[in-house]
Amino acid sequence: MGGGPDAFARMWAAVLTETGYVAMDRRGLVEQMREYTEVLLTCLRADRFTPEPVERIGAGLVAMRLAGPETLRASLQLIGSDLARVTEAGELRAELLPAVQGAFAAGFATAMQEKIFRDQETIRRAALEARRGAEARLLASEARFRAMFNQAAVGIAIGDADGTLLEINTALAEMLGYPVEQLRGMNVDYLRFPDEPAAMRRPFDEVSSGARDHYRMERRLRRADGTPLWTDITVSLVRTETGEPQYLVGMIEDITDRHLLEERLRHQANHDPLTGLGNRARFTERLTAAFGCADDTRVGVCYLDLDGFKVINDSLGHDIGDELLVAVAARLDRLVTAPGRIVARLGGDEFVVLVERSAGRAELIELADRILAALAEPFPIGGHRLAVSASIGLVERSVVGATPADTMRDADVTLYWAKADGKNRWAAYDPDRNAREVARFTLSARMPAAVESEEFYVDYQPIVRLSDGELIGVEALVRWAHPEFGRLGPDQFIGLAEETGLIVPLGRWVLREATKQARRWHDAYGDRAPMVSVNLAARQTEEPTLVADVATIIKAANVPPSTIQLELTESAIMNTTGGPLRTLRDLADLGIRIAIDDFGTGYSNLAYLRHLPVHAIKLAGSFMEGLRDSPTADPADAQIVTTLVALSHALGHVVIAEGVEDPEQADRLREFGCDNAQGWLFAKPGRPEEIERWLEK
Repeated sequence: MGGGPDAFARMWAAVLTETGYVAMDRRGLVEQMREYTEVLLTCLRADRFTPEPVERIGAGLVAMRLAGPETLRASLQLIGSDLARVTEAGELRAELLPAVQGAFAAGFATAMQEKIFRDQETIRRAALEARRGAEARLLASEARFRAMFNQAAVGIAIGDADGTLLEINTALAEMLGYPVEQLRGMNVDYLRFPDEPAAMRRPFDEVSSGARDHYRMERRLRRADGTPLWTDITVSLVRTETGEPQYLVGMIEDITDRHLLEERLRHQANHDPLTGLGNRARFTERLTAAFGCADDTRVGVCYLDLDGFKVINDSLGHDIGDELLVAVAARLDRLVTAPGRIVARLGGDEFVVLVERSAGRAELIELADRILAALAEPFPIGGHRLAVSASIGLVERSVVGATPADTMRDADVTLYWAKADGKNRWAAYDPDRNAREVARFTLSARMPAAVESEEFYVDYQPIVRLSDGELIGVEALVRWAHPEFGRLGPDQFIGLAEETGLIVPLGRWVLREATKQARRWHDAYGDRAPMVSVNLAARQTEEPTLVADVATIIKAANVPPSTIQLELTESAIMNTTGGPLRTLRDLADLGIRIAIDDFGTGYSNLAYLRHLPVHAIKLAGSFMEGLRDSPTADPADAQIVTTLVALSHALGHVVIAEGVEDPEQADRLREFGCDNAQGWLFAKPGRPEEIERWLEK
């Protein structure tokens, strides 16, 4: 059904005519409802909901004397169920409908309360006039009072100072489900709900004793059939001429519909509409309350995320995904049944369990294991048996010295750890691991600025010829002079640079610095200047501009390309197929030397190796330990080194041994025919000046 705002306005006007008396013609009423409809549609399209315009609509109905509960109930139902459908306004934000209904009800109720206050004051003045005026005026006032008393839409009761009802109007009798005659003489205590707190009686006692003149409150009354009646009650005291309490006048408004609406809105605001579990707001409220307990209280949080849920959505559809989420939620809800525990859905496929007054970390681990076991049982959904797993982050701690925000942040961190460690497992919060992660993040965030501000520098480690100890080359090793953490070696930041992609600009900077230094040595020492070897990350070989960048840097430094050697690890160079392989060949075509670093630790395809543009093999330092004359030496290392040297020479490659630390290792390498070596036996990495002192000896 459609028809736009006009059709909805006509429907609304018809509802108002059925539920109350409308003091205007049909055309005028429809036009007024048309204006109100446009206001509602505007609010439902807005990016940010503003309640005031909708509250004025509720107040407007009261001003039109449409103030009955049936009018409120029917209008709320019409707005909630028919507004979007009848107006065919697809762009409306349906999630705002509860807020619109609430604002409408609030405006209606506020206007009704103001009307009640005005009616109350009129009745009070009429009662006083009836008591004080002359006989003629007394009779007139009494007549007016009776007319207003009996015809008022709200409930009115007059009682004595002890709470015995003397006069009750028809509206109140209908609210309570009693005949008027049965209510006369009844004490108000009989109408109180049985479980009402004793403190709720205090305002009545204060008014009846004369300590105060009036009070207003919301409270439940008991109907004749025992069901609750939610009311807004205003009680005023009428005193004698000497100021003593004489009568109590009560104005009672039935707010049951409004109360039920508020309860429904409150439930919607605190529960997930798909699964029925508590939502983020409810969980946060309970977590905050848990941190407000005694100092010795401990809390625990299990933060879980389903593994691979996106695959289910993408392959089977979102309807199946939603059914799975509902089934997971039900299984978790059955599992978390102990008092002091709550399970909530935070959004998407994320759930969280709060354990109030935790008994310790073991309780959280046991709960996490039970959750993983429960989820491992397949879910029968839509003809499928879906198996899911979850990653769980655990945080268990005392409320002292912690906050809810810190706890959820740490739970999120541990959830990330569980996923990074392989999924389908839990990970518990570890402050030491977190500190390391924070340090890594700090370094990662600082690195781009560090490249720009020249916090990096290059050390050089000599490469010597084993036959005569002559310096034939150096390896350029980048260092970081961090302003906070001090001097950092490559093992502390190169991995981060590769993860973030910053290895590309950093590697370019290192190559530029190394070629500049090679130029200075070439100018100073001529043919005795050492070859400079620079590490090249696998990520750099994927850059389409690498060859052009290297050529530009070498040209700018004005050094012979043969004095520069680029090193790639064995695992990286063995994966250089397609574009990266062409890149290596283009670099070799420039005259640059290519070396395989850490050779022997990977799984090289020897047939593939013989076709690579490689000039040198650098034996991994892990083999050097076996070349010592000690009980712990592994003789297999010597055999491996012998084989690798022979293989490399057969392929026409120069062999460089890394990690040589004592003369015995150097002697064994000479026996095996190894060409060159580097390590602490010869020199540690150092500044260019140390290389120059070596050259000048």
